[in-house]
Amino acid sequence: QVQMEESGGGSVQAGGSLRLSCALSAAYGYSASSYCMGWFRQAPGKEREVVAAIDSGGSTSYVDSVKGRFTISRDNAKTTMYLQMNSLKPEDTAMYYCAADAWPCTVAAGPADFGYWGQGTLVTVSS
Repeated sequence: QVQMEESGGGSVQAGGSLRLSCALSAAYGYSASSYCMGWFRQAPGKEREVVAAIDSGGSTSYVDSVKGRFTISRDNAKTTMYLQMNSLKPEDTAMYYCAADAWPCTVAAGPADFGYWGQGTLVTVSS
């Protein structure tokens, strides 16, 4: 069994920064450290969209709207993932979810490609 939990959301003014964390825990037998991990977001009334993805080797992928502003990373144990968000904009306001276990491990993967999800953390950016 795999569990994921996000933290770090909050309210910030435009131009500010936030850092999201996602802790992945897995029962014996699950190769959690080898999983692709990713961040998604869902704004009110909109579909869930991928933001960034990172594979077990550290290769990363971003959607165009966050390139140069967001950085995805994971720790050496590969079971904690981060999303550093800088230069935040009001349009970044959304519930942010972490997810794991997908192929391909790029932003071409959609929500249906990921097997495990966290509950989400809210990010609100005011103008």
